[in-house]
Amino acid sequence: MNRIDPNHDGQGLRIAIVAARFNEEIVDLLIDGCLAALREHGVDDDDITLVRAPGAWELPLACAHLAASDEFNAVIALGAVVRGETAHFDFISAECARGLGDVALVTGVPVAFGVLTPENGDQARDRADPARKNKGREAALAALEMANLAGMIGIDASDDDEADGDGG
Repeated sequence: MNRIDPNHDGQGLRIAIVAARFNEEIVDLLIDGCLAALREHGVDDDDITLVRAPGAWELPLACAHLAASDEFNAVIALGAVVRGETAHFDFISAECARGLGDVALVTGVPVAFGVLTPENGDQARDRADPARKNKGREAALAALEMANLAGMIGIDASDDDEADGDGG
């Protein structure tokens, strides 16, 4: 049996983060957790690009532009869509998730989903708190693992021969 077990080594990887400005207080906490995880796992600050988008609706298109640029080994989408009193939450959260998945499938560049879809502000703060369940951190780790997976099976999403994903 062959087994492929990618790691979280970020050395030599170029990562784009697209973060929504809507619900900025929550999203800024996600960014903090995401950046901390990337740095802890060896991604150099010069290899991280942070792009702000208006909201979760715009995340897929912004991620598509970055993924299509061939500049990044992975893209991380961060946002927060908090349920309200209308169906707006359902449309935005579902289309954001679908769009981000489509970007990854069409471009072959890993797109990590760090978009919160909580029922209320308390749940959002709990999931964004860097000292607790920070989903920005989780998205960063997923992005690193998927970028390394691509390198381990001989696919380089960024067309960069230096980022081979083999951890060394």
